[in-house]
Amino acid sequence: MVAAVAVLLALPALIGALPASDAGTSAPDLRDRALASSDVAFTGYAQAAGGLTLPVGDQLTSVADLLSDRTTMRAWYRAPDDWRVDVVSATGETGVHRDASGTWTWRYEDDVASRAAALPLSLPTAPDLLPSVLGRRLLSEAADGELSRLGAERVAGRDALGLRITPSDAAASVSRVDVWVDAESGIPLGVQVSGGQTGGGEPAVDTSFLSLDLVTPAASVTAFTPPPGADVRRDQQQADLLDTGRQYAAVQLPATLAGLPGRAVDGTPGAVGVYGRGVTLLAVSVLPGRAASPLRDTLVVAPGAVVDDLGVRIAAGPLGLMLVDNGNRGTWLLAGTVDLDALATAAAELPAPPRRGDR
Repeated sequence: MVAAVAVLLALPALIGALPASDAGTSAPDLRDRALASSDVAFTGYAQAAGGLTLPVGDQLTSVADLLSDRTTMRAWYRAPDDWRVDVVSATGETGVHRDASGTWTWRYEDDVASRAAALPLSLPTAPDLLPSVLGRRLLSEAADGELSRLGAERVAGRDALGLRITPSDAAASVSRVDVWVDAESGIPLGVQVSGGQTGGGEPAVDTSFLSLDLVTPAASVTAFTPPPGADVRRDQQQADLLDTGRQYAAVQLPATLAGLPGRAVDGTPGAVGVYGRGVTLLAVSVLPGRAASPLRDTLVVAPGAVVDDLGVRIAAGPLGLMLVDNGNRGTWLLAGTVDLDALATAAAELPAPPRRGDR
């Protein structure tokens, strides 16, 4: 397995010299083709590299690792609710299997199977960085005026047509997103997300397929049943994202924050809100003191941290984080692809969270 991955890592250098054909497709049409590719089955290898350093201490370590490390994945895709992604590392593999009601995560070496229900909001995991998934997600709300063509390249040995998103929202911290779309199937083959305080340098996220075959994997490959004797658990971290908000009484969040419109997300409690569209998104939630205190201690000493009467906020590439303390009323956590000025504006517009148990 290690030898196979090593060979695949060398493929981009070998195939990059081959000529690519540009079909002359318009930017909006190419976006539409990419969005329509969710029913195209495939198998493939992909690698994602994160350039973000998140100062979150012991909180959200899995997310921080995902956005700062290199992740190699094998993928078998049959449908949006029927797929499997194995994360390949030097020590083994972790498989994520999707079915109609959620996901199984199987840690081979530990003999642990974790079940996570399909939730309206969830923490990002490795499969979210597959180019096909990330590309469609970022293109899903891109307006025609935010799109432009980039020509063509060879990605994973295939002709890939380039498409750039340049966000138009004033609060955006992402400067551009480049998506390379398979000329034959419409599947996004590569995605680069750039931005931050300078807008230059290496991409904050760079993910691409190293190989891709348009074949339908067998149902037995994507299906999963915990083997006898396995340690079966509930994925508590995913559930906690929403459970924390339910510890507090319903709170009336503003209709807009920092000029970003609120989004209706079914199943979320009142103390959790999502704002913005497309590439520019801001999530807001209440944190109890036991979770907020260590996170605050980490953020205040982070390079470039801004500490003032509003709270503490930092930027890690295009990702902004902010804590707004309200004493015994809990702490607002703001996170998203918005700049520091937008975080400050949003913080000033938020109400004080209710005390836990208030009605």
